[in-house]
Amino acid sequence: MYHDEKMLESIRKVEANREKNTTLEPRRMTAEEKETLLATFHPDYIESEFRTLVIGPNKGEKVPIELSELLQAHSRVKDLKIDLETPDYDVDVLIIGGGGAGSSAAIEAHEKGANVMIVTKLRIGDANTMMAEGGIQAADKPNDSPAIHYVDALGGGHFANKPELLYRLVTEAPEAIQWLSNLGVEFDKAPDGTMITTHGGGTSRKRMHAAKDYSGAEIMRTLRDEVLNRQIPVVDFTSAIELILDEDGKAAGAVLQNMETGEILVARAKTVIIATGGCGRLHYQGFPTSNHYGATADGLILGYRVGAKLLYADTLQYHPTGAAFPEQIFGALVTEKVRSLGAKLINCEGEVFMHPLETRDVSAASIIRECKERGKGVQTPEGQGVWLDTPMIELKNGEGTIEKRIPAMMRMFGKYGIDIRKEPILVYPTLHYQNGGLAISADNMTNVENLFVAGEAVGGIHGRNRLMGNSLLDIIVFGRSAGKNAADKAKSVTLKKLTLAHVDAFEKEIAKAGIETETVSPKLLPDYTRK
Repeated sequence: MYHDEKMLESIRKVEANREKNTTLEPRRMTAEEKETLLATFHPDYIESEFRTLVIGPNKGEKVPIELSELLQAHSRVKDLKIDLETPDYDVDVLIIGGGGAGSSAAIEAHEKGANVMIVTKLRIGDANTMMAEGGIQAADKPNDSPAIHYVDALGGGHFANKPELLYRLVTEAPEAIQWLSNLGVEFDKAPDGTMITTHGGGTSRKRMHAAKDYSGAEIMRTLRDEVLNRQIPVVDFTSAIELILDEDGKAAGAVLQNMETGEILVARAKTVIIATGGCGRLHYQGFPTSNHYGATADGLILGYRVGAKLLYADTLQYHPTGAAFPEQIFGALVTEKVRSLGAKLINCEGEVFMHPLETRDVSAASIIRECKERGKGVQTPEGQGVWLDTPMIELKNGEGTIEKRIPAMMRMFGKYGIDIRKEPILVYPTLHYQNGGLAISADNMTNVENLFVAGEAVGGIHGRNRLMGNSLLDIIVFGRSAGKNAADKAKSVTLKKLTLAHVDAFEKEIAKAGIETETVSPKLLPDYTRK
């Protein structure tokens, strides 16, 4: 891959300082330094990029501009005549989304004996779960505990995590690892069978369990196989475009649209689980994204229109290390595991400018500051970035470590002539994770009865910033929980008449607020056509 002369000159400075930088350990920032850094450079703090909602359950709160346009848009079913009396599907538990959270929920609901169905707008497994690389946290080693995990995650979340949700996340983590292992996930293990664990940003113990750097793909492969082996119905290429309530205002199903034919279908359900994932394909503030093609915040829009409250919808995670070069992989995730193994962030002058395991928001803001204020970024045709000095890994851990521990990274860059064992890679923050989402209680249910949520569409588990490895964990812990609780709840539900009256009510709110928009939502898929 062609590097221009300025990039090559900068690489030479990185190489000249590599041996010294490998052993250099910059101090951690103080709490005050972190707060100042975030307030100045993190995208969440740029007031002009947010808009205050004027309708709905979160009226008066700010959300990203791109999300506000969808939350306050017209429903896709607004002018459709839909027969709710003769549904096409009739189930106990309807799961919207076929990623790790939805699949975990389906498995546990099925285990409870429920008649369960997954509907997903792409295919089962086409999800951010599949793209997660670095690992999954669980405090299951003798020098660790769920209490220490709790403190790490609470601090990383700026002490904004909902205590009851974080408690469940950390206390059920060891069992989640065991459950996945029993299903067949091939975690990295030492010759004696002990699971290999590593650090992640913000962790005080080595509790990251991984399957090389294919962790999410390995977990998703196993969950998908289990769903299919159980013969749980999966309706692929079909999107939920509106939730259905019964006449008592309880969740009772969804209106579906076949993504290929446009056919409208109705699914009636005693309980509904939203597991639609994230929002990266909305490209907030023009950032590239590490997210899969369908990540357009659909669950937040569906839930909001029926009255489900959002929590921390103004907080996003910009992963500090997205690929900044070459352009073919611009925005693709460079797993935090690369830094866990010893690679450090280096500016254009060959200088280490931050501790390698700061939390993700602090790391991202540090990189942005280095480029935009200090002028020490490396310029590229697409923008700028800093070096992630991957050859440090083998200098520290021995030859062969990269191919053994992060083969996906080696192959991704190798396709473009970059050997990460011998030369550094260029990175810049990429839109990665939706920290905020729909508010739930400890049993996964929203303030709308019989409407449950699991996975990235949940707000509050991680507070205002998520630590590496806690997302793969939350899709398992809360996916399983949602499946069990929704199945149990369905046993006592007697469905009343189905209605879409909330759509008309929402239209009246739009008109009353004087909102002029032609946008319909949910978005379903991003639009990359040239204008």
